[in-house]
Amino acid sequence: MLASIKTAFFSDKLSLLLPCGPLAMLVDQLTHRPGWVFMLSLLGIIPLAERLGWATGQLVFYTVPTVGGLLNATFGNATELIISLFALKQGMLRLVQQSLLGSILSNMLLVLGCALFSGGITHHNKEQMFNKSNAGMNVGLLLMAVMALIFPTVLHVTNTELHIGTSILSLSRFCSCIMLVAYCIYIFFLLTNQKQDYASLKEDTPTSSSDNEEFADISKWESIIWLGVLTLFISILSEYLVNATEGASVAMDVPVAFISVILLPIVGNAAEHASAIMFAVKDKLDISLGVAIGSSTQISMFVMPICVVVGWIIGRPMDLDFEPFETATLFMTVLVVAFMLQEGTSNYFKGLMLLFCYMIVAGSFFVHIDPVSIREFLSTYRVMINNCYKSVSFY
Repeated sequence: MLASIKTAFFSDKLSLLLPCGPLAMLVDQLTHRPGWVFMLSLLGIIPLAERLGWATGQLVFYTVPTVGGLLNATFGNATELIISLFALKQGMLRLVQQSLLGSILSNMLLVLGCALFSGGITHHNKEQMFNKSNAGMNVGLLLMAVMALIFPTVLHVTNTELHIGTSILSLSRFCSCIMLVAYCIYIFFLLTNQKQDYASLKEDTPTSSSDNEEFADISKWESIIWLGVLTLFISILSEYLVNATEGASVAMDVPVAFISVILLPIVGNAAEHASAIMFAVKDKLDISLGVAIGSSTQISMFVMPICVVVGWIIGRPMDLDFEPFETATLFMTVLVVAFMLQEGTSNYFKGLMLLFCYMIVAGSFFVHIDPVSIREFLSTYRVMINNCYKSVSFY
């Protein structure tokens, strides 16, 4: 067990950031500086998310490639899911929407871009190949998720609801249930087809000593235990992170939208970054795509609908009414990635293009004002004017 602890916490340089977590809790208890609490929590989650990806990568050694990509996507998204549920519980619905949107954008542009770029640089003497059918299926599911976001948003913008204030919420819950069913069928299809493909591949491919060059650092059960422990630590720090978000936005003079869409997902996707780049460098591009694109698919088709359903259960009106700017950003991102992956080949230039696209997205959100906050400000302003008018009329 001591060897397992040493491997888990002292084998990576990012572990130097682990004290930031307890320090964030200490600062929160002793001071009223949300900016410091936010930054320390953010730094403390980075090594935990990376170690979560490492533990998942160890578990992948005991699975076949498609299941490995699915495991990486699932546990890689644990950070986003935990942060979203804490924010949902506190009624911070826009934070939930924007952080989930940011996770999708980060996985499809930043994580995938880094993976394709790193793999292309490492294997510059050849063109890397991947399974087009799996990538196309994921892109199709992403387009389905975009459709589920577009219709509630268009209903809101055009003011064409049948029942004002309730139709969008009802449509969001209906679409969320359909998306969950579709995702479960997709997982079943993926796993059953993978078993058949893997069995035929095992029969046709002769075994060689080069197939077993890499081994796991820890056992399967140790990997599972570390997944549980790291998820618990991330849950604790996520509560401090969510509580300090709005105060940090004011203290750092940075829009909440930029924090939610750019900063939080970069931390939450640390696991995907490490795994996707590692597998791309090892010329296992199918697993890299399973991590990056599969993670985006899982967030859009599972995590997002789950948040809507959980909000339904606990009485929070979480819906799929994303603002036009955010929906358009997601739509364009899915189209760009679909065109990049349509040939089934990869090189460093495609990765670089995705990274440039992410820079454009990040710059756009840095200068973007959330229209929901504008509407809330105008509503508060009208209430103040009405109160002042009533006071003047009284006198």
